[in-house]
Amino acid sequence: FTTTKMAVFAGLLLLAVSAFAQRIQLEKGIPAPEAWQRGARTSAHQLVTLSFALKLSNAERLEKIFWDVSEPQSPNYGKHLSMAEVDKLTAPSSEAQRALAVWLEQSGVTAEACKPSQGRGFVVCAVPAATAEQMLQTEFHDYTHELWPAALARADGGYTVPAVVAPHLDFVGGVHRFPSFKLRPRIEAPAPIIGITPNVLRGRYNLTRSDVGSNPSNSQAVASFLNQFFSQADIKEFFHQFGNRFVHRDKIDKIVGPDPGLSGTEAALDTEYIMSLGANITTWFWSTKGERQGQEPFLDWIIAVGNTSGAPAVHSVSYGDDEYSLDVPFMSRVNQEFQKLGVRGISILFASGDDGAGCNASRTKFVPNFPASSPYVTAVGGTLFAHSGRDEDGNYISGGGFSNVFAQPSYQTAAVKKFLSTSTRLPAASFFNASGRAYPDIAAASNGFWVVVNRVPLPGVAGTSCAAPTASGIIAMLNDRRLNAGKPTLGFLNPLLYQNGNLLYDVVAGCNAGCGDGFCSQEGWDPVTGMGTPDFARLSTL
Repeated sequence: FTTTKMAVFAGLLLLAVSAFAQRIQLEKGIPAPEAWQRGARTSAHQLVTLSFALKLSNAERLEKIFWDVSEPQSPNYGKHLSMAEVDKLTAPSSEAQRALAVWLEQSGVTAEACKPSQGRGFVVCAVPAATAEQMLQTEFHDYTHELWPAALARADGGYTVPAVVAPHLDFVGGVHRFPSFKLRPRIEAPAPIIGITPNVLRGRYNLTRSDVGSNPSNSQAVASFLNQFFSQADIKEFFHQFGNRFVHRDKIDKIVGPDPGLSGTEAALDTEYIMSLGANITTWFWSTKGERQGQEPFLDWIIAVGNTSGAPAVHSVSYGDDEYSLDVPFMSRVNQEFQKLGVRGISILFASGDDGAGCNASRTKFVPNFPASSPYVTAVGGTLFAHSGRDEDGNYISGGGFSNVFAQPSYQTAAVKKFLSTSTRLPAASFFNASGRAYPDIAAASNGFWVVVNRVPLPGVAGTSCAAPTASGIIAMLNDRRLNAGKPTLGFLNPLLYQNGNLLYDVVAGCNAGCGDGFCSQEGWDPVTGMGTPDFARLSTL
């Protein structure tokens, strides 16, 4: 180098170092939920998992395509993209990828410690806690919970990133956010009709003996978090006890993630009932780890599904958290991941929650549940059978209300407007955001379920965790009909459901809980049971 060139090089190097020295706060501190106990500082050598969420390219284009392929009146309805096409559309810019790579290298993080997602929207790195603290200018402590198997490393306060990297990141996962235990099935007294079994549900939702899967390309999945696992022996025993009137499979076809074969009530419920309503359809069990260094299990799951070509076309998810406890950038990015799945023709159904409308500590506001409050998923509320065993009422636990973050999407504005203008038992306006995304979208039975756990029949299982796999299995059966007729899978369901409410059973009685009272069911859409419960025979005409 000449003296001039060396001076220029030194100046550029100084600028680069200076650029990475300037910091911007990416997220503020989030208080740990009360049930999580803060312990000692995380050991410097303890590995923690950080997920760098690089901003997606063409986000507006992605959302436009999402609505275009999901709107039944669109000429492009059902013209879904492949995973490769979605990844090509949304891959972060080369500038974003380069900025992150330089920062990681300068921080001593090797390429071997990191794994990018298929579309490069996430880069997941396992790094020592000391390195994570230096990179993010924060401190990690160990947190414990009676339901979590080991200590979980989390940062106490906010964190910063270099100014040159900040414009390219939505958030860093594994720093904040704790696993949520809000949606766990409860045990109640059996329902008035001696308990809910597959035959009861198939009768109520109008599936005949011949309504079983037959298309080899069709598949469905349940997501499992928080170390909930299933047992193939339980499934076999369940169908021996309760599956004598329809053709079914006796085991899960594919397991993604860990499953030691132990029995858990949640996993048993999910697998046994999605396989009962979506009978004889290829079924996946998708679980996430519960390790010490692991990040949010929900984030693990959504990254994994986005990485998987040929992922099932229907996913039942019983997981959620208080909307206010999550950062908007995190929820917004999760919404983009939902859009990516919908564009691929994948239906995501979430249990709407078991706290009714919810209530804050001061009992002045309802508390929405996310992801049920996302405009880009189908939220499934809960019903219970009336004493006749023929009709359904809204269940008081059924999660439902209005988002405080996301605007009301156009597919539901007319239905929600009608509810707000005609309800005779509407809570005070100060309790909820009437212009927010309203949920649930549909509902299904949610109490008195029989499941088999440890090969023993267990009655009285309740919660919207019952409703989600029930509705999901029916959607998978609709996909089976469509695939056999040469049609595409349903993908994102909501525009279709709101435009065809006459094809659902309308639930007109029952209220959910809130700060005392919540909302009440009535004709049409309501924040307890949505548009109603499925009628397979009528829905299969679509």
